[in-house]
Amino acid sequence: MGSMDSTFRDQEHGPASGRADGGRDRDGDGRARNARPRDGLGRPLPHGARGVPRQPEGVVRPPLESVAEAQRLLDEGKPFHAHEVFEDAWKSGPEEERELWRGLAQLAVGLTHTARGNTTGGARLLRRGAGSAEEWAAAAGEPRPYGIDLGGVVAWARELAAEVERGDGLPVDAGARAPRLRTGPAD
Repeated sequence: MGSMDSTFRDQEHGPASGRADGGRDRDGDGRARNARPRDGLGRPLPHGARGVPRQPEGVVRPPLESVAEAQRLLDEGKPFHAHEVFEDAWKSGPEEERELWRGLAQLAVGLTHTARGNTTGGARLLRRGAGSAEEWAAAAGEPRPYGIDLGGVVAWARELAAEVERGDGLPVDAGARAPRLRTGPAD
């Protein structure tokens, strides 16, 4: 599903670095990199501004560690950063779990957008992520992978999507509206 993620990354991590010389910020392999500081919702700040620490990319974690780290970030009101954790799990995990992690990443991106005030895009991504997670659970026969309460998370996403669509278009508080991924012991 590279399209949603690459679209989000292109919007958020565009190749131009904003450097005064107009050059592009590239890593050692020539991939675009944006060194600008970010706020807690992943929005770029001006060069030299104080931002929040970035999530390292490409970290391979055991699934339970991914869930715990993503929950910590969600609770701190950093769904953009939680999305990066889910994305790492999606890219490094077994093929049969990719749709699970992709759906969770979409949910985190949906919360990011609603917290930024993009309620239309946020609601769309919340519903898309809920559908992906629900479809994965049905196909895999796993309603609680790694202790994740997928039914509860899907219900949370759909409720938040409906709420922001009925609302006044104001951003939501990402930390206050973060889902509880696990509601009991891991299976």
